Amino acid sequence: MSLHAASRATAAWHPTQFLSILDLTPSELESCLDLARSMKAARQARRAHATPLQGHHVALLFEKPSLRTRSTFQIAVRELGGEVIEPQSEVALGGRETIEDVARNLERWVFGAVIRTFAQDRLERFALSAPGLRVVNALTNEEHPCQALADCLTLIERLETIEGRTVAFVGDGNNVAVSLAQAVAMLGGHVIVASPSGFELPASVVESVTHVARLGGGVTVTSDPADAVASADAIYTDVWASMGQEGEAAERRAIFTPYQVNTALLAKAPAGTIFMHCLPAHRGEEVTDEVIDSPVSVVFDQSENRLHTQKALLALLAA
Repeated sequence: MSLHAASRATAAWHPTQFLSILDLTPSELESCLDLARSMKAARQARRAHATPLQGHHVALLFEKPSLRTRSTFQIAVRELGGEVIEPQSEVALGGRETIEDVARNLERWVFGAVIRTFAQDRLERFALSAPGLRVVNALTNEEHPCQALADCLTLIERLETIEGRTVAFVGDGNNVAVSLAQAVAMLGGHVIVASPSGFELPASVVESVTHVARLGGGVTVTSDPADAVASADAIYTDVWASMGQEGEAAERRAIFTPYQVNTALLAKAPAGTIFMHCLPAHRGEEVTDEVIDSPVSVVFDQSENRLHTQKALLALLAA
């Protein structure tokens, strides 16, 4: 990480907590992505960089299982000079005591808390109770802002810019779609979310995207996946049944089958359209092997970029 890049990003950064993409201004979002690109280049070149978490501890509080999020935050904290603690899940978020009391205890011991939980309200209660903590949303039922950071970095790497680009999200208007739409629109891109009736992007989210969109960006909601991908620079999908919805899996499979991203749907998109997925993927359901394993797939770039964007995020929160 160059000192110039770090100082420029720090100068444009003000948040002390990251619960939502909406916590950021466009310049703050751009600063995080710029720093992530610099940190990625430094790591690939095996260059030393600053360690702003030296002497600090970060708590990982996970109520949901994780491969990418847990691993990348562990690595990010350690590469920034910090230490990770991982309280047992049954004591981490209100199992034996209130969420508020857990937050107030941790505030006395650690620099920050990375939280992967269910309702966004649980995260917000925690953050409100410990204003001195750097709190990061590592996923809630409603939003997944860390994934959106990695998605935006991947789009910039592959498309050079997000401004003027179109991302088609095909499937459930879920937490991933919410944060993606907010971030892409903030950077001047357009997101088209194609979902079956009853699974659309919430109206409140469409309104929030409209408020933060700039440079011609925005969001459109449709029920037709073919129309959604017709002008897409990127096609994005996610599992049809998220964590906590396993009991609905069979019903959702029947509803979402016409929304599978397969070679037939990909053929309706312009040449050069890339394929994205936040992983884990249910192969043969929301996406076929032929698409996810094809040369247009960037899913493992997205996975790698979780490390770099979260590392940049933590460094900025420590500034």
